[in-house]
Amino acid sequence: MTYEELLTQTALENEKVIVMTAENRALIRNLPNLLGKRFIDTGITEQTLIGAAAGLALRGRTPVVHALASFLTMRAFEFFRTDAGIANLPVKLSGFIPGFLSDANGPTHQAIEDISLMRGIPNVTVFAPADEDDLVKMLPTIWNSAQPAYTRINTRQTNFVHQPFEMGKAEVVSIGTDVTILTYGLLFEQALVAVDILKKEGLSTGLINMRSLKPVDEQAILETAALSDLVVTLEDHFVTGGLYSIVAEVLLKHAKTARVMPMALKDKWFKPALLPQVLQHEGFTGKQIAENILGYKTSYTQSQISLPEFSE
Repeated sequence: MTYEELLTQTALENEKVIVMTAENRALIRNLPNLLGKRFIDTGITEQTLIGAAAGLALRGRTPVVHALASFLTMRAFEFFRTDAGIANLPVKLSGFIPGFLSDANGPTHQAIEDISLMRGIPNVTVFAPADEDDLVKMLPTIWNSAQPAYTRINTRQTNFVHQPFEMGKAEVVSIGTDVTILTYGLLFEQALVAVDILKKEGLSTGLINMRSLKPVDEQAILETAALSDLVVTLEDHFVTGGLYSIVAEVLLKHAKTARVMPMALKDKWFKPALLPQVLQHEGFTGKQIAENILGYKTSYTQSQISLPEFSE
């Protein structure tokens, strides 16, 4: 099932669902004719879009709101914070082309601080599916929730079949004692490649899809930190405020510590290009991820080796 098929089915079964967009119809082209007045396009006016969605939510509707992720989370930030977050209204944001999926666009269109912004708003829940299979398994639960939500929309096709979704629970793909990669969204694909390479190098390697970022699976993070020698946070987001920050917050909250290696964008936007070139240039291909992890493990292992004592 595709995103559009799921949304169509949901809206036809529940007349309270209103589909809204700020002139961003790429994945919902067939819905205007099917939904009539329950499809609303405000034009390129994201702030108006959010305000209208909040008004509809106050009247018992569930607005599913579409725009580019960068504009939903930044241009309309105050409106979402004030109108939906403070009021705790079930406005459901569908952010298109988040992270590296905005591959050919420059910094103005790159949503790489969206997780940080959205999870900082009280009441707002935050989700990042790994691919379209993950997306359609997650959205029914997200849309049925009474809370406001932000979802990074990811309709990429992969061969991976995901586990059923439970809000606040991570998807444990494999368990590792040497290295465990925590990731979400698009980079799950590359993490699968990296895990395969690391296993061939003889490392016990785990992989966890952190699909629900708020609420987050604290138990999965704590168990990983206790079991795995190295925890890697992998994300197409700034290092500040994303998964690396989430892991640090959870560990500190529970007075735990771990060796954590962040792989994220460090105080810079990514170079626009086609997606394969973006991943290669920024160092986020599966091969590069594995190489960086191997290099990191080698460096800290060597630093732990004590020099022999020589007696005279």
